[in-house]
Amino acid sequence: MLLKENQQKQTENQEKEIVIEAKNIGVSFFPNSQKDDYKSKVLRYLKEGRDKEGKKMVWPLTNINFTGYKGEILGIIGSNGAGKTTLCKIISGILEPDKGEIYVDGKVSALFSFGMGFKKELTGRENVYLNGMMLGISRDTIDHYIQEIHEFSELGNFMDQPMKYYSSGMKARLGFSVAAHLEPEILILDEALNTGDAKFSKKAANKMKELVKKAKMVIIVTHSLRYAQRNCDRLMWLDGGVVRDAGDPAEIIEKYKATVPPRPPRRKRNLQLEKTETTIKDNSIVKAENLGISFELKKKPFWALKNVNFEIKEGEVVGIIGHNGAGKSTLCKVLTNILQPDEGSIYLDGETTALLGYGTGFNSQLTGTDNIFLNGMLLGIPKKRIKEFYPKIVEFSGLEKAIDRPVKEYSSGMRSRLGFSIAAILQPDIFIIDEALSTGDMAFRQKASEKIQDMMERAKAVIIVTHSLTFVEQLCTRAIWMKQGQIMYDGEPKDAVKAYREDIKETKVKRRKLSKQ
Repeated sequence: MLLKENQQKQTENQEKEIVIEAKNIGVSFFPNSQKDDYKSKVLRYLKEGRDKEGKKMVWPLTNINFTGYKGEILGIIGSNGAGKTTLCKIISGILEPDKGEIYVDGKVSALFSFGMGFKKELTGRENVYLNGMMLGISRDTIDHYIQEIHEFSELGNFMDQPMKYYSSGMKARLGFSVAAHLEPEILILDEALNTGDAKFSKKAANKMKELVKKAKMVIIVTHSLRYAQRNCDRLMWLDGGVVRDAGDPAEIIEKYKATVPPRPPRRKRNLQLEKTETTIKDNSIVKAENLGISFELKKKPFWALKNVNFEIKEGEVVGIIGHNGAGKSTLCKVLTNILQPDEGSIYLDGETTALLGYGTGFNSQLTGTDNIFLNGMLLGIPKKRIKEFYPKIVEFSGLEKAIDRPVKEYSSGMRSRLGFSIAAILQPDIFIIDEALSTGDMAFRQKASEKIQDMMERAKAVIIVTHSLTFVEQLCTRAIWMKQGQIMYDGEPKDAVKAYREDIKETKVKRRKLSKQ
């Protein structure tokens, strides 16, 4: 029966129009051989014995063979470092293969992670024109679509605000809106929607299905297996630079899951608030009183945070949830002293280490090793202590083979793993994670969850900003739901998630009623 189904699928594929065909694709490089990596020499003294003789050629992709068909949404899955981003760069023409050949029938629009290519000093609107023209789109075409892009992104007045004030989710929304509306023939989304909230992700999925009717195909690189199964017509699984399998999403996902190492047995740790009262102490680690942050939008003040009040006790793991633009990232920047409040006050008992998005603060020209030392010193950690923890950071990240490569060659997932490993192993007092694990693969997310639980014994408090509501329910002792810069609910994670989901449903109902009027 299975053989018959496979033969039927092969016959159907033979009848489809081929849009992309890769034959024996391979990409190679020598570690540290890039001409523009001279900046690495500046920090060479930070770690002894790093120069290695007899460099061996590395093949991040080897003998890649696959076909993409017109009208399909093709998903690409695999662990961090599997070669997914490298393959996308070849399809989009950013990289040339060292062996094999690739045929691409159509103009490619690629969105690599959230906000790549955006200039933070320019407004959202200015970045739409900049990105559009970089994609070869005429100004007249951008003029035609600018209002649709604005409305689809749901950025409101932020469209004319510098992008340095955008959260990662807002950048993701604008990036997708630009790529999806400017007449793409082949659209590649490489981890581009990981920071989007549930409502926008569903909206984007519907847009992609609409796109493939007009364009040729859509390629999605994602670590969200649920998203891939729901929205992709076919999945391709990359592992170690080769195609392990391709076909029906449900079948490929089951095969991929079977290769993910099981969680190691560990002593049980109760994470629900009512079960951990004895471990949560009375002393306050974070206290916000009437906190307010305002920006100027169209010459009028816009309050990104308004009358925010909360208190975090020692031992708590607090999840912060809400739509894109709710004020979550702004709050994290206040907690890390990147922003100073315009109103109210913030009290912090201890040193704060923040992981604001994957790889934030990395110098892309420097190697992974150099960035470990650079980030550690920026956090105020003595060089001696960084050297002591260096082997543990590398081991935990799982990037032993790539640690001496420039970070610019890392995928978003690899940056996520390294950033989390640096911050977690160096044992901060207050640990803030703002969407930093959105690009991690399934195995690393499990590992990171275990590490966060262990950190409860060392850190005074852990604050997690995420769109993964399941992650909050499973890991956090408490959750704060934010909306339009204010706290709507603060308490039990399951109750906070329930209230947030109900609000999403109510918003949908209201919009449907308005659209019918």
